[in-house]
Amino acid sequence: MSNEALHRFEEAFAPRIAAKLAGHFGPTVQVDVVPHAGHGHPTRVRLRGEPGEARHPYAYALNVSLTWDIDEIERLMEPGGEARFAHYLEATVRKMASWETARPVDFATRTQGEPEILIGGLDFEG
Repeated sequence: MSNEALHRFEEAFAPRIAAKLAGHFGPTVQVDVVPHAGHGHPTRVRLRGEPGEARHPYAYALNVSLTWDIDEIERLMEPGGEARFAHYLEATVRKMASWETARPVDFATRTQGEPEILIGGLDFEG
């Protein structure tokens, strides 16, 4: 991925994903953008939170990182990329159900089955 695309994703797109998720969870979950840190350490959006009061299905507190496929990020830089991203952003909260089925995580209770979970290779389909 080009440095320009990487920088633009970190500055213009990842913060909007983080804000959307933070707005959904409210103050119970900390959502932040972790910048690219070299090969094998892509830009990610990290969600962390302590388990809620209710019964929870997993032993570990929420600590999930989301990353996106490099080709998908490059496609955002093409014509129509902003509109595609806007559609994706609106679908982000609905997509959480598929993220839960892919990995042992329960966003409602802020718990997960592993100490750290990476949900990677995501696309920008709405």
